[in-house]
Amino acid sequence: MRPLRGIAFKLGSVLIFILMSALVKTTSDRVPGGEAVFFRSFFAIPVIVAWLALRGELRTGFYTANPMGHVWRGFAGTMAMGLGFAGLAYLPFPEVTAIGYAAPLLTVVFAAMFLGENVRLFRISMVLMGLVGVLIVIWPRLTILQGGVPGEGSHAEAFGAVIVLTGAVFAALAQVFIRKLVATEKTATIVFWFSVTATCLSLFTIPFGWVWPTPREAITLIAAGLMGGVGQILLTSAYREADASLVAPFDYASMIFALAIGWFVFQEMPTSTMLTGAVLIIVAGIMIIWRERRLGLERARQRKAMTPQG
Repeated sequence: MRPLRGIAFKLGSVLIFILMSALVKTTSDRVPGGEAVFFRSFFAIPVIVAWLALRGELRTGFYTANPMGHVWRGFAGTMAMGLGFAGLAYLPFPEVTAIGYAAPLLTVVFAAMFLGENVRLFRISMVLMGLVGVLIVIWPRLTILQGGVPGEGSHAEAFGAVIVLTGAVFAALAQVFIRKLVATEKTATIVFWFSVTATCLSLFTIPFGWVWPTPREAITLIAAGLMGGVGQILLTSAYREADASLVAPFDYASMIFALAIGWFVFQEMPTSTMLTGAVLIIVAGIMIIWRERRLGLERARQRKAMTPQG
């Protein structure tokens, strides 16, 4: 294990994914989310294949013992990606990032529901706190639905908040499917087949209004796809080099990057309400990770203390 290298890879992946989303946002006024998913997934495949070839893992990377597991993971992940990309057309960049933080919180809930994981009071309370933060972030966008003052929200913004939050639900479901897949599949296999599955599934959105991209849009979307492949490799490498509990909190560095890009590139001013909600979500997420790390260390100490007979 090389923790500093793992942290560096993690931060690199976070930055790459944020830049990728920013590229997609520049095209979101005209290019539908499903079409953006196609470019993001299809052009990530050559990068991932080249990486597998360099590691000598092409054969093992393609082999899967659970093809339907990849289909379900691909469906949930594709929905999450497509809804997240679509939401970029309606909401400020940092806001989409903050709402997306609901995914790891919901993963805790779904893991308890579908995987039978034991969720204690501490994690439940942190999940509730995080979801309150999500509600704070999206509430100004939903005021129009509550008969609020005109100007505080719009139907388009309310729609954007709903689809981004729905995307976070699908992202959490995708994590549940991944937890099942890791029991039989290698990480490289999961990464490769997700890109393939997402590429295929995105084609089903053609009847819903794909457009012929301009040369500039095409270059932007291809760059986003290539960056997505690089980001996935860096993310995978991060978890090879360091414990998940160590590198996972650095996911929240994406908010810093999102605020900077939103401010300097899209001229989007963060509101105090959005920042308050984001802080609650981030604190809840970090506390859950910290608690899991503590429990993991306790379990490791208990195993060491056990006799060989158990």
